[in-house]
Amino acid sequence: MALNIDFADETGKFGEHEMNLLDGLLRFAAKEEGLEGEAELSVTVVSNEAIQELNRAYRGKDQPTDVISFAMEEKGEGETELIGEGLPRVLGDIVISAEKTAEQAEAYGHSFDRELGFLAVHGFLHLLGYDHMTKEEEERMFSRQREILDSYGLER
Repeated sequence: MALNIDFADETGKFGEHEMNLLDGLLRFAAKEEGLEGEAELSVTVVSNEAIQELNRAYRGKDQPTDVISFAMEEKGEGETELIGEGLPRVLGDIVISAEKTAEQAEAYGHSFDRELGFLAVHGFLHLLGYDHMTKEEEERMFSRQREILDSYGLER
């Protein structure tokens, strides 16, 4: 399994430590989820203002949020699946608010790394088709997140 991750920090607040954490954790999560072949995704760290714009434009919610995922493999009604032989699987994009990460780490009483890991895995699982629209989906997704984070060593 080869996972290509494109990182961008639009805030300038993330250093080598945070990028290495995201890289290692997402590769670990991909392995734990049994991802096969070659795949790619992007992770972008933004400000509250930037994520609020995305949240408003794509979810109709005019407020900052912690993480938004844009899954490339989700098909809308009437869309056709495009399959390119020999091309990597394009999972999509994860966008994380640096400010919300820090705010929530403090509010929940755990480390910045734990909150960053939680948001990254949450976004990653959304790219793989997990959701939390129903109680059953929520239990499945949040249980899986906890398993991955705990196994990686980012326990609460």
